[in-house]
Amino acid sequence: MLISSILKPAGVKVVTSASSKKRLLHDLGDLAASAYGIEADMAVEALMEREALGPTGVGHGVALPHARLPNLDDVLGVFILLEKPIDFDAVDRQPVDLVFALFAPEKSVVEHLKALALVSRTLRETAVRTKLRANADAQTLYTILTEAQTVQAA
Repeated sequence: MLISSILKPAGVKVVTSASSKKRLLHDLGDLAASAYGIEADMAVEALMEREALGPTGVGHGVALPHARLPNLDDVLGVFILLEKPIDFDAVDRQPVDLVFALFAPEKSVVEHLKALALVSRTLRETAVRTKLRANADAQTLYTILTEAQTVQAA
């Protein structure tokens, strides 16, 4: 599985400010709607339900919110770079500025977990996080995310 198979350029955005975790989840839902035609309200509700089970802030300023949705055929992702980090109840209590959300088909367990592991591995790399934070152009962010995997595989 490649990041380019779950993320398309239209699914990457820079957000100047999100006032709260809830607002950020709405931004993710809106981005998923514009990039993939997912119903925004359904996406936001699913993300909020998942966050209620436990926060998805994984540390180092990274959050990986994810949810399962009906009527999806494939795992899809959206990425937001926040210019101003926000509190996301992360495991290391650090504010979050790199957010990669995944939406998976309801019945997709294996593909959902593979995608989550792939994104987690990619964003665990200090060099990738540094490059992402140094760029505020959505196309450049997309390139960094999709090329990081190619470099790791080489």
